[in-house]
Amino acid sequence: MDFMGAYSPDHLSFLMEGFWVTLKVAFISIVLSFLIGSIVGILRYARIPVLSHVLAFVVEIIRNLPLLLIIFFTYFALPEIGIDMEITSAAIVALTVFESAMISEIIRSGLKSIEKGQIEAARSSGLNYYQTLRFVVLPQALRRMVPPLVSQFISLLKDTSLAVVIALPDLLHNAQIIYGQKQSYVVPMFLIIAMMYFIVNYALSIIARRLEVKRV
Repeated sequence: MDFMGAYSPDHLSFLMEGFWVTLKVAFISIVLSFLIGSIVGILRYARIPVLSHVLAFVVEIIRNLPLLLIIFFTYFALPEIGIDMEITSAAIVALTVFESAMISEIIRSGLKSIEKGQIEAARSSGLNYYQTLRFVVLPQALRRMVPPLVSQFISLLKDTSLAVVIALPDLLHNAQIIYGQKQSYVVPMFLIIAMMYFIVNYALSIIARRLEVKRV
């Protein structure tokens, strides 16, 4: 194992370039999937005729497909129907579609966890359905959703590594290029990328625990 050679300034700089791509793709996907997932989750909770059933059908299909298949479909199949995207955009779209379905279920479950007594009390005090949702149900539900949402965001960050199959120049992709140069770089590379993923994910876990403590 050649740690000195593997961790040369040039190699570390190249790894950081890939890590930046990983964080950028993850951040954009998290923001988009949270927005879309929240809208879908709220619409399903509202039980709007027809629309709720259509959304439920789409969400169940996406949730039961492998993320890798969605990545392949986005990058290789969509261009066949005229939707051509570069690698980074394809990765973001695939991750957003998959994670939106997951987050929508977290949002819907969080909303359903609010006791009916609170909803009835809000309605009896003069609030209409949407005011009750906005001022009573949603604020409480969001606090309860923090742990599962952060857990899903951590999964999303780790799932970005699957985009290596379409040559996304992320952390894992750049590490592969480095240890492809020399067999003795393999273990050092795996150790450092594991540490980098761990640091970010552990930080997110700490934030989630502190938010949970404040909620309690």
